[in-house]
Amino acid sequence: MLVVSASSNSQQHDDRSPLLSNADGRELKKPTPLPKGQIMILMLVALVEPIASQCIYPFINELVSDLDITGGDERAVGYYAGLIESLFFATQALTVFQWSRISDQIGRKPVLLVGIFGLSLSILCFGLSKTFASLVISRCITGALNGNIGVMKSMLGELTDSSNMAQGFALMPIMWSLGCTLGPLIGGMLSRPQDHFPRLFGAPFWAEYPYFLPCGIASAFAVVVFSIIVFFLKEASMQCNPRTRVLSSSHRYDTINESSAYLTLSHTPQYDAPVPLRTLLTPERILYIVNYGILAMVEICMFVLLPLFLSTPIELGGLGQTPAMIGLWMSGYGIVNSLFQAFFFAPLVSRFGKRTLFRVSYACFIPIFAIFPVVNCVARSTGIWWGVWGLMGCQLGLAVVTDMAFSSILMYITTSAPSRRSLGALNGLAQTTASIVRAIGPASATSMFAYSLQHELLGGYAVYVVMIAITIVTMKLASALPEEVGEWEQKTRA
Repeated sequence: MLVVSASSNSQQHDDRSPLLSNADGRELKKPTPLPKGQIMILMLVALVEPIASQCIYPFINELVSDLDITGGDERAVGYYAGLIESLFFATQALTVFQWSRISDQIGRKPVLLVGIFGLSLSILCFGLSKTFASLVISRCITGALNGNIGVMKSMLGELTDSSNMAQGFALMPIMWSLGCTLGPLIGGMLSRPQDHFPRLFGAPFWAEYPYFLPCGIASAFAVVVFSIIVFFLKEASMQCNPRTRVLSSSHRYDTINESSAYLTLSHTPQYDAPVPLRTLLTPERILYIVNYGILAMVEICMFVLLPLFLSTPIELGGLGQTPAMIGLWMSGYGIVNSLFQAFFFAPLVSRFGKRTLFRVSYACFIPIFAIFPVVNCVARSTGIWWGVWGLMGCQLGLAVVTDMAFSSILMYITTSAPSRRSLGALNGLAQTTASIVRAIGPASATSMFAYSLQHELLGGYAVYVVMIAITIVTMKLASALPEEVGEWEQKTRA
């Protein structure tokens, strides 16, 4: 059923709102107010995963060493730490698209609940693990049951229109950054509580399971969010929005202003027959998804190399920091990133457009990887720690800029959906691609790190040269992005 009004033809505006790209100086339209209550609940869901996934980063390398998997060889820790980090994305890649397709048929809420439950259970099991096999199983459970990322993006697309989409999608990296603040802080400060807080955690249990406390807190937070979803989150089909999305004659999303009434699609099935994949996989959408996948791969490589670099002894190519210090540093990134995305992303995308912002943000990975060997050389040769942390601060600032690339490319993907019922499938395809490369990325990056050190390739810094080369080569795909959705295919047809 199409929702129409007598004046709909004159009131419809193009989905490519000036708010999303205003580099040519066009006048901005007043954005529709976001449905704050439902958006806040969705952002809590977005907060759960980074807390659960990032809380293990400060202590994962120490955990691998404690389990004596490497036989005492500190240089080989990266192989096993990277494998553990990759397993989540490997199993997620096998199921995330199916979860997204299911959400198109039965609704977003049930899928979100299953994902939150699986996350809570698996991180609890991770904290109780005493063998490498149990660590592997717990991470696999997390990935297999968690289809939340693609579903959240679909639901966010349903809760926003073209006038406020930049504001809505800017919230996701903010919440991810907040999770990246809280997760490492929890993992770094609360691991081994029997050493830091002996009066409170002096029982033998805490010595037996020194990493249970941060995992238990992450699991408890997931349970709280699960309860909030059960009682307060509404399906998108139940939302009342002054601007309701409809399917236009060009099979793209448009919006209709209706100042006198709240519109609803209650007589139309919101989640009906799945859209065939061949309908979704146009060259333009493939371009967006490939760019998203490459961005996800390079970014996850950076994030797994950072704690590994910080924890590795200086003489072996790192900085030799403790889990607590690693947690504080990664939390600092989360705080800065949250503030930056909150205040600057929407104005910047409005001023320069999605394409320019994506290309500039992606290019920042080149100096980020170049800073790693420079920092180690400074620490090893001079021992001037203010210089070391000054360089790391520059790297942190560049990492904040790269996060804008995610919001930019997600706006491309969401606005290219041919209909509402295909939104979950399209985001599922994008997330499947990201999960596949994120499954490969951590194990590959950490293995290259360990191999470079063991064989002293380029002084032990070969991994960073490889990552810089990958970034430079793949920048050509970023250059192929159009200014607006639809322009690329129009040019190729012409």
